[in-house]
Amino acid sequence: MTKVPPGAAKTGPRLARKVPAGILTGPIMPTMLRLALPTIAVLVVQTLVGVIETYFISFLGTEALAGVSLVFPVLMLMQMMSNGGLGGGVASAVARALGADRGPDADALVWHALVLAGAFGIIFSAAVLLGGPMLYQAMGGTGPALTAALAYSDIVFAGSIPIWITALLSAALRGAGNVKVPALVIFSGAVILIPLSPALIFGWGPLPPLGVAGGGAAVVIYYILAALILILYLRSPSSPVKLGIGRLHGRLFKDILGVGLLSAVGTVQVNLTVAFVTAAVGRFGADAIAGYGIASRLDYIQIPVIFGLGTAIVSMVGINIGAGQAARARRIAWIGGALAFGMTGTTGLAAAFFPHLWIGLFSDDAQVLAMGALYLHTVAPVYGAVGLGLALYFASQGANRVLLPVLAGTVRMIVAAFIGWVAVAWLGADLSILFRIVALAAVLYGALTVAAVFAGAWGRQRTKLQPA
Repeated sequence: MTKVPPGAAKTGPRLARKVPAGILTGPIMPTMLRLALPTIAVLVVQTLVGVIETYFISFLGTEALAGVSLVFPVLMLMQMMSNGGLGGGVASAVARALGADRGPDADALVWHALVLAGAFGIIFSAAVLLGGPMLYQAMGGTGPALTAALAYSDIVFAGSIPIWITALLSAALRGAGNVKVPALVIFSGAVILIPLSPALIFGWGPLPPLGVAGGGAAVVIYYILAALILILYLRSPSSPVKLGIGRLHGRLFKDILGVGLLSAVGTVQVNLTVAFVTAAVGRFGADAIAGYGIASRLDYIQIPVIFGLGTAIVSMVGINIGAGQAARARRIAWIGGALAFGMTGTTGLAAAFFPHLWIGLFSDDAQVLAMGALYLHTVAPVYGAVGLGLALYFASQGANRVLLPVLAGTVRMIVAAFIGWVAVAWLGADLSILFRIVALAAVLYGALTVAAVFAGAWGRQRTKLQPA
């Protein structure tokens, strides 16, 4: 058993592998922004590419737009589970290993992450390809909208494995403090997708027009290339952690999954909430689904910002927890939460006052505009509460203390999804009441996550130094 040196809280430990400057000592906010901004910038670009794809699909008609809106919560479930769920577990495990000077374990965790990516990719492919028709019908999809949903979904989820590999290997690098390489991979993907998506949707040159399936094919092609690039980089001498094939160890899977599985439950809750709300909205027709789908895309546009900030928080908190600097880890959490609250709150207020600036980009149908504006008027003002909650959730991942934040997400799901569904399906509530329930759930989530961090025991953690 190796004890953390008594002076670690002041000077930081002597690490065999140098962690990025500023994480263990010095001003917190400049370091956080330096680690977060590259990821934020490229993820915003990536999300805008998704918005552009939605714009191109809108030319195929309202039914196609409604079909893609049905798939979007399920796709986001996989992306959030792989990046913020299991990916959070990978980043936290690597960061804590490096903070505790366990370099061989940090390397071995990359191989374990790749194995998990393959396993979860297979599970998602099988589940959605087999259960997609029933799922999208339960969410309100019928006729051409259901056909469009299945055409898009079948292509995207056939490529689940490279999506998971990209997410977990990127998380391993970010846990080691390397944000540049994952950022460059994502940015390169945006450059590829901007021309490839419309080319496959409409059929440019020799390419046949694939319709909504073309958008899904472009996404899969990008992730295959991204996964290959990350594997090659992690095998190179330049990588801070190395990918190599070796023995699998239960304790390393436990190190990832101890954070990752609970975090994955949290992402399931978020996306179940979206799915149930989408299903409730679907009872009001295709126009309502399209309007809600467009408006709620703005919710997801903020996720890259919070995720970029969150990856910095996970790394900084995890390395400090591994080094025995719990008080500094808590300061990092609160500073990150304040930044997230400010960014998402400002966006929400702008959207609430000027909803048509966003919704009008995708549709000029009066009913679609009205449905989307109603959502933004009601829910966007409380975006700040969600941003604060998510930032503190990422901090809890780094500290290996995610149970209470996940329970806060459970409350949000119960209120927004189940109470919202009951209000519409059984009590005859209209859309305005449903959206007020969604807003209330967001406020509760932010408040309970703050309480969870206050109550969490982020004490000094001791870790056995074992060879991988």
